[in-house]
Amino acid sequence: MAERRKLAAGNWKMNGTAADMAEIETLAQERSDATCEVLVCPPATLLERLARACEGGPVVVGGQDCHAEEKGAHTGDVSAAMLKDAGASYVILGHSERRQDHGETNEIVRAKTKAAWDAGLTAVICVGETLSEREASNTLDLISGQLAGSIPDKANGHNLVVAYEPVWAIGTGKVPTTDQIGEVHSMIRAKLEKRFGEGVGRSVRILYGGSVKPDNAAEIFAVSHVDGALVGGASLKAKDFGGIIAALDSV
Repeated sequence: MAERRKLAAGNWKMNGTAADMAEIETLAQERSDATCEVLVCPPATLLERLARACEGGPVVVGGQDCHAEEKGAHTGDVSAAMLKDAGASYVILGHSERRQDHGETNEIVRAKTKAAWDAGLTAVICVGETLSEREASNTLDLISGQLAGSIPDKANGHNLVVAYEPVWAIGTGKVPTTDQIGEVHSMIRAKLEKRFGEGVGRSVRILYGGSVKPDNAAEIFAVSHVDGALVGGASLKAKDFGGIIAALDSV
């Protein structure tokens, strides 16, 4: 089996205007020799412009969400086909903020993932637990259920990336111990192998997402089955995201 290529994915969330594209241009210049794959998911308003600016360079772009339907009367929504048409190659699905703020269930994430695959996009499916769920020692069972419910059949290393994001660590500065991260990532790998077969299960990249910074990235990336990161706020600045990319390349 080919070695999994490391992935540094930046989720800009509801941040960024045209002026902020300069950060990605700087990143592309300073990290032109990156060996890991670099993904930036800007707001939909910047997607096509950023895709054009990054064409032929080391950075690929993706969407932050998509609708399960290809088209129709869904005011304000964006379809997977539209993301693909705008230049996206990935889409983030099931992020904790979508699950919490918009009530997205595993079934909804699963339907969106099927739409993403139909459009030729790679889905970055997010799973994770809240602080109360962590404290109740419910983490592994909860994430196991999210994996089973959110990932459709026919997954493989090309159309699927899984991102583990402990909700209690996002934007708080709190980071799980390396043992906690390793426990969850190992469980995710085992579940993927059991469901899809050893070959497919080992080919899917598993990212860690939860307050990843340049100063803690190397320690996190040294954990078994951590194939990269889904980065929030630190991906908005070339200096910070570049430091994370450098740490990933050094693993």
